[in-house]
Amino acid sequence: MKIGIFFGGPAREREVSFAGGRTALANLDKGLFEPVLVFVDGRGRFRLATPEFLQSSSLRDVIPQDDSGFSVYDESLDTNVLNPILPEIRPEHFRDHFDMAFLAMHGPDCEDGAIQGLLEWYKMPYTGPGLVGSAVGINKILQNELIALANGQQKKTATISRDEYEQTDKAQFFQSLISHLGLPIVVKAPHQGSSIGVSIVREADLTQFCRSVEQCFFTMSVQPDGWTKLSEWTNLSVEEKREIAQKMVSLDSGISFPLVIEQTGEVIRHPNDFVDKLDTLNGAAVTLASLNAEDEVLFEEFISGQEFSCGVIQDDDQVAIALPPTEIYNVTSFDFESKYKLNTTKKRIPVETSLENNRKIQLAVADVFTRLGINVYARIDGFLTPDGRVLLHDPNTIPGMSPSSLIFKQMAEIGLNLTNSLTYLIRQSLRERIRTGKDTFHLKSLLAELDSQLAHRKANPLPERVISFGNSDDDFAAAKQQYNEMAALGSVRPSLMYIKNKQESHEIPVSLLFKETITDLEAALSQPRHPLLVETAERTRHITERYV
Repeated sequence: MKIGIFFGGPAREREVSFAGGRTALANLDKGLFEPVLVFVDGRGRFRLATPEFLQSSSLRDVIPQDDSGFSVYDESLDTNVLNPILPEIRPEHFRDHFDMAFLAMHGPDCEDGAIQGLLEWYKMPYTGPGLVGSAVGINKILQNELIALANGQQKKTATISRDEYEQTDKAQFFQSLISHLGLPIVVKAPHQGSSIGVSIVREADLTQFCRSVEQCFFTMSVQPDGWTKLSEWTNLSVEEKREIAQKMVSLDSGISFPLVIEQTGEVIRHPNDFVDKLDTLNGAAVTLASLNAEDEVLFEEFISGQEFSCGVIQDDDQVAIALPPTEIYNVTSFDFESKYKLNTTKKRIPVETSLENNRKIQLAVADVFTRLGINVYARIDGFLTPDGRVLLHDPNTIPGMSPSSLIFKQMAEIGLNLTNSLTYLIRQSLRERIRTGKDTFHLKSLLAELDSQLAHRKANPLPERVISFGNSDDDFAAAKQQYNEMAALGSVRPSLMYIKNKQESHEIPVSLLFKETITDLEAALSQPRHPLLVETAERTRHITERYV
C-alpha cells in the first residue's frame, strides 16, 4: 500500500510536523508500505518531496531564501519559490500517487477537520480521527463544555472575543477575572495545538496580563506610550530592529508573517518590509495582527495537582481503551518551550499515585474519548487533584510524531514498538473510514489486503536479529537506533540484548525501549512491573497480537 505522508502545513506547528514527517518516513514498515512524501507548504499547496528534503533540523533551512538576510517561511517569499524543488500535485490527482494519507500535521487546517474533509471529498482515506472528533479536538472552548457534559467535571473558565476585549476597561476586566478564577490565571489561544499561545499570569500585573492576551490574539499594539512603545523602536539600532523582526518570524512565540496593519488593512509579508514600515510610522499608533489571528481568548482557573497525558486507542468494535498515563513533573507549565525545547521536564509512567487513581484516570479518558465522537486514537491531558478528582482538557487528535512522543512511549508499554504503532494507526484508521459509508468497497479491499499480509507475517515470523549492547548510555542509545531501523525494514524481527557483564545478560522487552539511560534500564529490570502496566497490556492483547 502506498502511504502519502503529509507533513508541514500552514499552521504554527509546522516545525513539529516537519520533524513528525521524518519520524513517519523512518519508521514506517517498508515490508508493508511504500512511503510517498507530501509536503504541505505555508499557502496550503501539496507538493511531492524527496527524503533529502527532511534531513535538515528546521523547515526554514530547506526553503530557498532571498538575499535579505532574514530567515523566513515560504509565505514571505515568491509564490513559485518552491516549484523547482517540490512539484505541486492537486487533490484530484492524489490517487495517482498513493492509496492512503498519513497525517503528520498539527493545528488549524491540519487537525480541525479541514484537511480531513478535503480528503473525504476526494475519497482518499486518512489516518487519525474523523471529522467530528477532529472538529471537537481543535476547539478548547467547546471541549471544556462537552467534557463537562460528558463527565460532570467542574472547572472555572471564561472567554472574551477580540471586539469585546478592545472595548472593555482592561483593568476592570482583569479584576473581574481574578474574582472569578483567582490567581494564577491560565490564558489560552483556543484553536492552537502544542500549547502555542499558552501563558500563565501569576500576579495581579495588568501589563503582563495584557501582553498575555495579545499573545493569544496574535496581535501587537504599537503606540507612543502603550504596552509596546513606539518611542522604544525609534531608539533602536538597525541591527536591533532586524533582530526583533527576525524573532517575529517565529511561529511558536511571535505574531509571524504575513501580518496586517489593522488600521489600514496593509499586509506585510516580509520582516524587511516590517522594519521599513515601523520606521515610517511617525508616531502613529497601530495594531499589528497575524492574518490568522485568533478571535477569542480562553481563560481557565489554575489547577493544582499532578499533570498527566493519557493516550487512547480502540479495537475493531470501537471499544476505547486508555493506555497507561504519563505524569509530567518538574515543570511550572507544560507549554511549547517545555514540550520541545527544554530538557528539564520529567516524565514517568504511570502517574505516581495509587493503582485506583491511575485506573480512575484511564476510565475518565476512555469515556471522554468515546462521548466526544473521537475515533482511532488520541491523547487527552489532565490533572489529578490532591483530593482525587480527575480534570481533563485538550484532547489531541494528532499527537506529536517524534520518536519520543508520549503516546509512542505509552504504546510501547503494551508491547507495540514505533513501527508496530504506525501500522496500528494505519489499519485502525482504514477500519474507521469504512464506517463512514464512503467508497466502502475500495476501503474494504485495502483493509483485507493489509490484514492478509499481517496474518501471513504472523504465520511465518520474520527471522530474528539480535542487537547486543553493553553498559554505557551511548551503547544503549546506538542499539535502540539500530533496533528502530531494523524494525522499519520489515524484513527482520529485531530484539535487544543487554550484556551487563560476562555472567549476566537480559533480553529487553519493548516496554523498556524508551528508558533513557542504563541506570533507568537497570532500575526497571530490577523491579516488578507496575500492576497498571500489566493489566493494561492484558486488556489490549487482542489489539497488539495482530501486529506483534
